[in-house]
Amino acid sequence: MTNKEKYDSAFITVFEIDADQLTDQLKYQSIKAWDSVGHMALMAELEDLFDIMLEMDDVVDFGSYETGVKTLEKYGVQF
Repeated sequence: MTNKEKYDSAFITVFEIDADQLTDQLKYQSIKAWDSVGHMALMAELEDLFDIMLEMDDVVDFGSYETGVKTLEKYGVQF
């Protein structure tokens, strides 16, 4: 499984959405499941999948599907 596939699977699993919803329009609170609780579940899933520990500033700034890629790249995740 590629890192992109892992990344996508985290969103699909945590938010119970379809792959076609994974666009740059997917942002924090743009869907019902991406509330504060869902956000923390996503962060935990990504930390587990990529074996990283996100800094609190990055957790707060992780506001969209698109910006999440840039955030993970800071931790050495290649897409």
